Amino acid sequence: MISGVKKSLCTLLACVTVLSVMLVPAPPKASAASNVTVNLSAEKQVIRGFGGINLPAWIGDLTAAQRETAFGNGPNQLGFSVLRIYVDDNKNNWYREVETAKSAIAHGAIVFASPWNPPSSMTETFNRNGDTSAKRLRYDKYAAYAQHLNDFVTYMKNNGVNLYAISVQNEPDYAHTWTWWTPAEMLNFMKNNAGSINCRVIAPESFSYLKNMSDPILNDTQALANMDILGAHTYGTSFSNFPYPLFKQKGAGKELWMTEVYYPNSDNNSANRWPEALDVAYHMHNAMAEADFQAYVWWYIRRQYGPMNEDGTISKRGDSMAQFSKFIRPGYVRVDATKNPNTNVYTSAYKGDNKVVIVAINRGTSAVSQNFVLQNGTASGVSTWITDASRKVASGASINVSNNSFTAQLPAQSVTTFVAALGNGRSTVSETTYEAETSIIVPAQ
Repeated sequence: MISGVKKSLCTLLACVTVLSVMLVPAPPKASAASNVTVNLSAEKQVIRGFGGINLPAWIGDLTAAQRETAFGNGPNQLGFSVLRIYVDDNKNNWYREVETAKSAIAHGAIVFASPWNPPSSMTETFNRNGDTSAKRLRYDKYAAYAQHLNDFVTYMKNNGVNLYAISVQNEPDYAHTWTWWTPAEMLNFMKNNAGSINCRVIAPESFSYLKNMSDPILNDTQALANMDILGAHTYGTSFSNFPYPLFKQKGAGKELWMTEVYYPNSDNNSANRWPEALDVAYHMHNAMAEADFQAYVWWYIRRQYGPMNEDGTISKRGDSMAQFSKFIRPGYVRVDATKNPNTNVYTSAYKGDNKVVIVAINRGTSAVSQNFVLQNGTASGVSTWITDASRKVASGASINVSNNSFTAQLPAQSVTTFVAALGNGRSTVSETTYEAETSIIVPAQ
């Protein structure tokens, strides 16, 4: 269009203007529809952490270097603070879990365990909807199974690993190749046997956060007393089903964890596809801000669709997770923040260690100028960390805070983490001092 402007109609000023437009095109930006208001006094759930499972029996153990990448919190490390391990039905294989679990704990992480099957001597086959090879725990072996779980807790403790919690059963409602439990059977065990387990107890770990598995526990006083953590997987769970009103009503003093997922798929070599990997951050946002989960635990830590590539480097899915896990440390508390201030923009906020952490996701294809307002707290400056198509948890420009607000550019298809010291504390976080700046608060045993 500019080339059609006739010279005879072009004044010197107009020509300079046209030349400037031609030489310095403005990047596409959209202004956010509303502020992100962070109310530092409106506390939500306490965060236990972020992590994944190590399962040597199925895919091999993490190497020493990979443990550092997973649980260390320096540059090019994930900062994971939760490890899930496998309760093998054969006690002779329990040694496989020890080394990675010890490494995780040495880095300040918490460790919990999930079984897929009881020992074969405790199970029987039954007819489940025509499947005569379906497996369940024998009804006369419930007490023996509780002791089996106790034995695992004791074994790990004797080998330097104090488990934070142990689960009754991995996915009791999706057990085609492991052990089935009906809601009534799970309730029976929780009510009459779980109280004898010498560790925090997780139940029921439904494969898709199906409430029919956990409602009976919440509605039974004794079963609820024996459950410390309501664990759920979120395969196929719509975000509209993330909230759990009955848990809000009955679950006072209990914890709520998302104990397994991969998202959005497990395609071969999918870990580094962008912007698909940004969906991981979006899923985590919903897990924190809509479901009020206190822990977010991926499936395999090292896998071709996981946070760590098979060669031990961090994938783009891992970068999305790290935008949460490196900065939101155990013991931090989520605080109220505007969840969806603009189309394709999603935010959540957390406080701890005299800092506020805000994670902002821009799923749109244009950059967004977003304003943030802090209530009931002050900060003097903000450090930024960005993952997008080309960056991997990269340090961005520091931002000044004026009158308890600041404005930041959210790049297209990106996740940005903002870290600000509250009050008169330091205002920036150096990339080389992650470990000191994100000190770990380990919950009391």
